[in-house]
Amino acid sequence: MLLNGKKTTVFWVGLHVVAWSCVVLFAIVWYFSAVIPYWYYMQNVLVPPIVGGVVFILIGLYMMKSGIEAEEPPPVQTS
Repeated sequence: MLLNGKKTTVFWVGLHVVAWSCVVLFAIVWYFSAVIPYWYYMQNVLVPPIVGGVVFILIGLYMMKSGIEAEEPPPVQTS
């Protein structure tokens, strides 16, 4: 599996970064589609938070990938 191994603190921080970025992006989309139906007035305001959210998702995924240590196989006993 992709995420096998010992999870370090970097992995868990990356997971939180990804989760919060997804929540923020969903909130932006929800707010401007449901609350403000005239979102075309706010197109220039939407670009920085959306780009920032995508960048934080990528950073979080990289942290999750690099925060997994390989598990050592059990020692082989020879007798």
